[in-house]
Amino acid sequence: MATRARLIDLGRRRYGPVLALQRALHAAVAEGREPDTWLVVEHEPVVTLGRNAKETNLLLPRALLDARGVDVAEIERGGDVTYHGPGQVVVYPIRRLARFREVVPLVASLETAVTGALHRFGIEAQPRSEHRGVYVGDDAICAIGLAIKRMTSLHGLALNACPALDYDRLITPCGTPQFGITSIAAQLGRDVSWTEARDVLLDSLEGAFDVDFIREEIAPGAPLPSPANPVPEPA
Repeated sequence: MATRARLIDLGRRRYGPVLALQRALHAAVAEGREPDTWLVVEHEPVVTLGRNAKETNLLLPRALLDARGVDVAEIERGGDVTYHGPGQVVVYPIRRLARFREVVPLVASLETAVTGALHRFGIEAQPRSEHRGVYVGDDAICAIGLAIKRMTSLHGLALNACPALDYDRLITPCGTPQFGITSIAAQLGRDVSWTEARDVLLDSLEGAFDVDFIREEIAPGAPLPSPANPVPEPA
């Protein structure tokens, strides 16, 4: 029998407030004050730099990115440089792990859920062991990057549903110039809405993790929750 899992649908949001919420929820989950919580969100344009990011993978100066309305955030996940923006379905699983060896299966289950969702659209895709994520041929369609702190995960995956596919002019995505980028819409040659892709992905995640999401939605423009003990960064 599937277990129930909390999922908060944040709608479309800038990255900074969602990052603060992630970190506060992470602290609460790690301390047992909150249950495991999944977030789903569509971000305004942002470039995130992981722990292994190289500044040379930013193809534009930070000042110019700011002038174009693209936020830049340095974060604690693994990996290099990633873009998030409108048309991407971003999912953050904030989950307590019983043991550290569950990290690789967690990533593999995320990849399985994404490939399963893409299969429902008729798209054949696969993960790559040397560069985590999901690819259609040599084109990345989903980036995955996690952090594990205090045996609790944060950050997650970004699936390209219908974003503008020129963001490789801003960055070298994931620091892998040998790969291109694609999306569900580009593969199908038709419009695909963010909500359509979100619903298919969430259903596939439920199957991959054997959970039933209990969904909470925050209305557009409404403030995000304010957990009691927010922290600037997980310890």
